[in-house]
Amino acid sequence: RECNGESVIFTFVEHPRIVLHPNDHGLSLLQTNEEKIERLSDAGIQHLVFHPFTKEFSRLSALEYVRNVLMGQMNVHKMVVGYDHHFGRNREGTFEVLSELADTFGFDVEEIPAKVVSDSAVSSTKIRAALAQGEVEKAGVLLGYTYSISGIVVRGRQLGRKFGFPTANIVVSHLWKLIPANGVYAVSCTINGQIDALGMLNIGHNPTTGINNPRSIELHIFDWNENIYDQNVTLRFVSRIREEIKFSSMEALKEQLILDRQKSISILT
Repeated sequence: RECNGESVIFTFVEHPRIVLHPNDHGLSLLQTNEEKIERLSDAGIQHLVFHPFTKEFSRLSALEYVRNVLMGQMNVHKMVVGYDHHFGRNREGTFEVLSELADTFGFDVEEIPAKVVSDSAVSSTKIRAALAQGEVEKAGVLLGYTYSISGIVVRGRQLGRKFGFPTANIVVSHLWKLIPANGVYAVSCTINGQIDALGMLNIGHNPTTGINNPRSIELHIFDWNENIYDQNVTLRFVSRIREEIKFSSMEALKEQLILDRQKSISILT
């Protein structure tokens, strides 16, 4: 509004590490492209540009990037970058370099400082570390919103039904989406983008039911009896209840699940 322009976010279709290190990128994404679109739309951004990232693109010098892309393709009037932004081949483009190029090509540039929460600069590294420890509330504070994952409900072993805790087994839709640490969580969820519900979630290997179980994500929705196989569910991690535990018997597991449900309801309501 200050410069009578329109807001544009510039990002990439593919994460650069997928292109540059296809066999060893070790990615754990905090947001999928679909989630970026939704969140930036909610924030009022007018345009979102997904630019292809290729090996050829990665070899552009800072000058070529500004001349060919920012000016040649987008006709930038003002550019806003983060305090640690680098661009161009070998990350040669610093804010100082960008400022010089801005003078040359006739556009303005502004650097925004780090966002500080509890005397610490927010970074994706810190957010990933919090989620890897199951600290979803801390991650939510750093993100500014409750962390979420989305996936499709598939048929599981249906063991939970036998003692009154039916669960929906969820396969995460995006291969590289970061899944928080194993444990039990209080969650809110949305089914097919239409129905909101509350529940508790277990991530882990279900050690009480057997050995060598694959890692699974199992959602128990409170006061819910409908079949939701093949439907999309978005999970929002409100709080971690406890670590995953191997119990001495199925009855002991059931007793703990009752306590987990009570604690989750008290947190969510």
